[in-house]
Amino acid sequence: MAFNNTDSVVIGRVPCPECRSQGGDSRGDNLVQYDDGHAYCYSCGYLERNHEAKVVPLKAQRKSFEMSGSYSSIKDRKISQSITQKFNVTVEYDDNGNVVKHNYPYLDKTTGDIVGKKVRVVDGKQFFVSGTLENTGLFGQNVWREGGKYVTVTEGELDALAVAEMFDGKWPVVSLKTGSGGAKRDIQASLEWLETFENVILCFDMDEPGKKAAAEVLPLFSYNKVKTVSLPCKDAGEMLEQGKVKEFISEWWNAKPYRPEGIINGADLYDEIINFDPPVSIPYPWECLNKLTMGFRPQELVTLTSGSGMGKSSVVRELCHYLIGSTTDNIGIMGLEEANSVSGKGLMSIEASIPLHELRTNKAIPKEDRDRWFQATLGTERFYFMNHFGSTSEGDLLSKLRYMIKGMECKWVVIDHLSIIVSDQDNNDERKAIDSIMTKLRTIVQETGVGMFLVSHLKRPDGKAHEDGGQISLAQLRGSASIAQLSDIVIGLERNQQHEDAQERNTTTVRVLKNRFTGLTGPACYLYYDPLTGRLTQISNPHGVGEDGEF
Repeated sequence: MAFNNTDSVVIGRVPCPECRSQGGDSRGDNLVQYDDGHAYCYSCGYLERNHEAKVVPLKAQRKSFEMSGSYSSIKDRKISQSITQKFNVTVEYDDNGNVVKHNYPYLDKTTGDIVGKKVRVVDGKQFFVSGTLENTGLFGQNVWREGGKYVTVTEGELDALAVAEMFDGKWPVVSLKTGSGGAKRDIQASLEWLETFENVILCFDMDEPGKKAAAEVLPLFSYNKVKTVSLPCKDAGEMLEQGKVKEFISEWWNAKPYRPEGIINGADLYDEIINFDPPVSIPYPWECLNKLTMGFRPQELVTLTSGSGMGKSSVVRELCHYLIGSTTDNIGIMGLEEANSVSGKGLMSIEASIPLHELRTNKAIPKEDRDRWFQATLGTERFYFMNHFGSTSEGDLLSKLRYMIKGMECKWVVIDHLSIIVSDQDNNDERKAIDSIMTKLRTIVQETGVGMFLVSHLKRPDGKAHEDGGQISLAQLRGSASIAQLSDIVIGLERNQQHEDAQERNTTTVRVLKNRFTGLTGPACYLYYDPLTGRLTQISNPHGVGEDGEF
C-alpha cells in the first residue's frame, strides 16, 4: 500500500515484520522509520501508522503535484544541470547555499502526471517518498521512447544520472524504484517496456545485495537479451566521481551476456537424475482422460483440436475454471476469436452451471447471483486477458504472452486459436508462419516452465467430415507438421453435429492423438454437453462398450 508523506525525515531502520513472516530476508533493516510516527518497508510495501494517523485512501493520494526545488547540477556527484533537467530532477538548498535535498520524479504510467517523488536528504544519505510510487514506471522511463538498441538499468536514481552523464545523455538509462530489495517487482512492472529494447544492460551495485538482485531479475527476460556490467568500483556513481569514465564505458561495452552454459559434464546431472522431484501432475476434471495422460503438467504444451464448432472453447473454459479450484496459480487467456467479455461470461457460466452468454437467460438472473459468480471467477484477480483488438502480430502476441507469464506470474496460459495468429502475418506461406510461431511457443514453454493449452484447427478430410463425426488424425492438423511435433500432448475432439439423436449430437469423443508423457494414445472417453447448464460431464460410452466413460 502507498503512503502519503511530505517532509518526513528518516530516524532509523529496523527488520520488517512482514518480510520475516513471509519467509523473506529478516536480517536486513528493511523497515524505514520516519519522525512523524509512520514506518514503511520499501521491500514488501508493509506500512505502520501511529494510532492518531488517518489512513488516506489510495485514490485520494493519486493526484499530480508540482516538484519543489530547482534545476541545478549536483556538483559533489559530478552530475551536470543538463542531465538533471533531462530527467526533471530538482535540487533544494539551505539558507547558506548548500544542497540539502535531491527530488527524483515518478510519473503515472497511465496519465503521464508526476504523482510521487523520492527525496534524497544529503545529510546522512536518507530517503523518503512524497506522494506515491504506485502505477509508476522505473525512474527515467518517461524520458525515453520504447524500443531501440540498448537500455541500461541501474540500482538507484543517482547511478542512472551518472550513467547518463558518462554517455552525454545519448543512451537510455533507467533505475529501479525501490533498490535491490524490490528489483524483481520493479522489473516485472516494466518488463513489457524493457523487452522492446534489443539489449538490456544491468548495472547494479557490485555488493552482495546488488548481485543477488541481478540474479533474481535475469531469468525474467528473453533468452540472450540481458548483459551484466562488472565494475571495479561499487557502482556507476563512484566510477563518475573518481573520473573513471573511460573505464566505465569500456566495461559497459564489454558487458557479458547472460545465457545458460552450452556444455556440461554428465556427472553434474546426478541431482537431476537421481535426486530429482517427480513432475507435478494436475488431473483433468474428467478421470477417463487421466488414465491415458496422467493429467497435465507445467512446462507442457497441450494442443486441443477439432472441426469447426465442435466444443473446443467449452473444453478450454472447463479447464480454466477447474484450475481456479485445483491450484492457487494465475491463468492467462488469449481468446483471439472472441471478446474478453465473452470469455469472462463463459467462465462465470461454468461457475453458475448456466449458459450466461445467452442473453435470453442472462437478463432474468438477479444481479446478486451474477456478482457472486463474478467474484468466484474473474473477481479472484487470477485471470489475465490479452486486449487483442488491434494488432495480433506474432511479435506483439509473444511480447504480451511473455509479460503475462513473467510480469503477471501466470503459471498456465490458453491461446485460442493458432490459425487466427497466422492469418494476421505478412507471410503468404502458412506452413512457415506456423513453424515460426510453434517454435517460439515451444521455446517459451521450455524457458519459463509455463503450462500452455493451444487450440488449433483441422484441414478438411478426404473422407467423412469432422462435423459428421469423422475420426481425427495428426495428419489433419491444419498448416504444418510442427504443431504435432512440438506439442507434448495432442487431444482431438470428435462429434457428429448432424446426428438425429440429440444426445449423440451433444456427445464428444475425446481422442488422445499424441502423448509424450506416457506414450498412451487412442480414444479416451465421452463428454456430454448439457445445453441447459452449459457444462461438460463424463458419460459412459453411448454404444455400450466399456463403462464409466471408457472405451
